[in-house]
Amino acid sequence: MNKSKLLTYSSVFLLSIASISISGCTPTHSVRGNYLKDYQITEVVAGTDTEYDVVKKLGSPTAKSTFDDKIWYYIGQETEKRGIFDATVTDEQVVVVTFDEKKTVQTIEIADADRIDLPYTKDSTPTSGNEITVMQQLVGNIGKFNNNAPDPAGP
Repeated sequence: MNKSKLLTYSSVFLLSIASISISGCTPTHSVRGNYLKDYQITEVVAGTDTEYDVVKKLGSPTAKSTFDDKIWYYIGQETEKRGIFDATVTDEQVVVVTFDEKKTVQTIEIADADRIDLPYTKDSTPTSGNEITVMQQLVGNIGKFNNNAPDPAGP
């Protein structure tokens, strides 16, 4: 094999490896929850549409209020994930639909998405008990299981 052919093969190989490496860093976009489009929100008419109409137009709510079944929440997030890193939230939306006593839409609004991010902690809850190493477990079991020992229940 001559030198120019070897150079061509090696450059093609290196370009292939480089393109595969770069494509692995391409972000992956995904939608979590029920992220509503603007036209879907404008289709719901306050004072006219009922719960049935809202379910038909927007789908089932992500959550209903704990203390008032007349308040529905549609919660959605758009996330982006790059390679092996954790997904980050790029956009978030909370739509609140409230109903009156006749199950007719009273209001539909986009809630303020500015929330406080609570920090996670990696602390663990202490538990009672012995903390022994693997070596202590192995050595500690020697002699515990003796087949020649008399049966305490008797003959």
